[in-house]
Amino acid sequence: MRRLRWLLPWLAVLLLAGCEETPTGRTQLALVPDGLMAELGERSFAQLRERRAPARDAALNRRVQCVARAVVDAARRHYPEVAMPEAWEVVVFDAPSPNAFALPGGRIGVHAGLLRVAETPSQLAAVIGHEVAHVLADHGNERLTQQLGVKAALLVVGLVSEGELAGEPLMRALGIGARLGLTLPFSRTHEEEADLMGLEIMAEAGFDPAQSVALWRNMAAAGGDGPPEFLSTHPAHDSRIEALQAHLDTARRLGRDAAPPACG
Repeated sequence: MRRLRWLLPWLAVLLLAGCEETPTGRTQLALVPDGLMAELGERSFAQLRERRAPARDAALNRRVQCVARAVVDAARRHYPEVAMPEAWEVVVFDAPSPNAFALPGGRIGVHAGLLRVAETPSQLAAVIGHEVAHVLADHGNERLTQQLGVKAALLVVGLVSEGELAGEPLMRALGIGARLGLTLPFSRTHEEEADLMGLEIMAEAGFDPAQSVALWRNMAAAGGDGPPEFLSTHPAHDSRIEALQAHLDTARRLGRDAAPPACG
C-alpha cells in the first residue's frame, strides 16, 4: 500500500500530461513519446519487409504509389495543424489478403490482394485514407497507452487483493470486463473516427467519396458474415456504410474543386 500511495500521484501527472485531442476534437490519452512510436513503426515495418516479398506487378505498384501520394498530400492540406512525417514509404506486398496498414513514422503497406476488392482508385483511396487517418489521430499511441493502462489496473488489483481468496478470480473478471467494456468499444471508436477522417481526406484529394460506400459493400461481399458488432474491434459493415453515407454531403463539398488524380 505504501508503494501504491507513492505511485498514484505520479500516475495522475502522467495522465494529465498525456491528455490531447484528435483532429476531430475527441479527447484522447496518449502517453508514449512520438519518437518512440516512430521507432516502433520503423522496426515493425522492417520486420514485415523481411518476412513478406514485394509485389512485382509494375502497374499495380504505380497505381498504389499514385493513390498514396495523392492521399498523403491531401491529408497534409486538410489537417495542416497535425504533425506529419516529411516522407512516406509505401510498399505493396505480395500477399493475397485484402489488407492495408499505416504505421507511425510514415510507412504504408498494401497487400496486393486488396486490389481485388478495392476495384477503383477511389476505393483504394478510401482504404489508404482510413489508414493514414489512424496515424494522424495517433490511434496506435492511444491503443498502446490503453493496453498498458489495463495491465496496470490489473496489477494494482493484484497488489490490493494479495492474500485474499477472491484475488485471482477478481483479476480474471476485470480482464474480461476490460476487454468487453473498454478495449473493444475504444477500438471501434478509432475505426469510426478513421472512416470519417479518411472520407474527408480522399475527397480533398479529388477522389469520389461515394466509392467508400462501394468499397465496404465489396468488403462485406468478400468477407461474409462477421462476428456480432459488440464483440468485434471493427464496426459492422452496415453500421460503417450508414455512417459514411451520412457524411457524404460534407465530403463532396470538400472535394468540389479538386481535380481527380490520374492514377489509372
